[in-house]
Amino acid sequence: MTSPADVLVRPAYRPYLARVAGVRRLSPAFLRVTFTSPDFAHVGTAGLDQRVKLVLPRPDGSLCDVGQTDPEIIAAGTWYQRWRDLPAHERGPFRTYTIGRTDPDAGEVDIDFVLHHDAGPAGSWAERAAVGDEIVLVGPDERSEQRRLGIDWHPGTARRLLLAGDETAVPAIGAIVGALGDDVDADVFVEVPTSADVLTWTVPARTRVRWIGRDGADHGVGLIDAVSRWCAGNPDCLERAAAPRPEVLADIDVDRDLLWDAPEDGEGEFYAWIAGEAATVKTLRRMLVSARGVDRKRVAFMGYWRLGQAERQE
Repeated sequence: MTSPADVLVRPAYRPYLARVAGVRRLSPAFLRVTFTSPDFAHVGTAGLDQRVKLVLPRPDGSLCDVGQTDPEIIAAGTWYQRWRDLPAHERGPFRTYTIGRTDPDAGEVDIDFVLHHDAGPAGSWAERAAVGDEIVLVGPDERSEQRRLGIDWHPGTARRLLLAGDETAVPAIGAIVGALGDDVDADVFVEVPTSADVLTWTVPARTRVRWIGRDGADHGVGLIDAVSRWCAGNPDCLERAAAPRPEVLADIDVDRDLLWDAPEDGEGEFYAWIAGEAATVKTLRRMLVSARGVDRKRVAFMGYWRLGQAERQE
């Protein structure tokens, strides 16, 4: 039995040594990998858009040691410092993903990967993944008091929702939509590489999902157009979500600055959650806050990646 003291001292995240238990192609762009580990008996189950890290094998296929089998490092929560302290050539690259289905009883976790024609380290690893391959997954510990750390979905009292994102946000949006109840009214816009990448989701009665296949168009154009049309058709909703006074947004250089803000739960009827490529996310946020006057405390925005740039790790 877990004592209150045990819960309090455990870090929110810990490294898990995991193995590939299954690989399933969902569409041309999406691949689902099921991982297994006996330690997943304690993996966090909060879901939503909770982030995890995958520490990938080095070029020779071996894993770097970030304390994934060391009880003291796991308890101290110092996996990242251990990774930083390794010589550069000994570090395995890591990437950020959204945790998918978790089954602590079966010791399983699903992670969905986006596959690109110019795949980076994670996409390349996923395309080659085979049952038995090892990886390090840094994820939430259900026994920690801070097990909901890494979740940016904070709608508070809102019952009128807007979600928008590209393919990198599909796992998070899918998990959020799956957790919505019939008491909320939600519009969801998802841009994916092609029309063949539309996934089948079970959604609540008052949730509407529109998939936008780029099919060769520039990234973000279809998503920006869809949200612009939604704004034009919902002026009353946005007016009720207006800030008490006009707000001026500081300019963000998406090539240098972190584009990320997830306001805590608050009062209000409306809430927007936007994630994906940084320049597109910046445009959508300005559309809501600057052009339509929505209170920025009612808009969560996450630049998951930058067009033409790899994910920063430090």
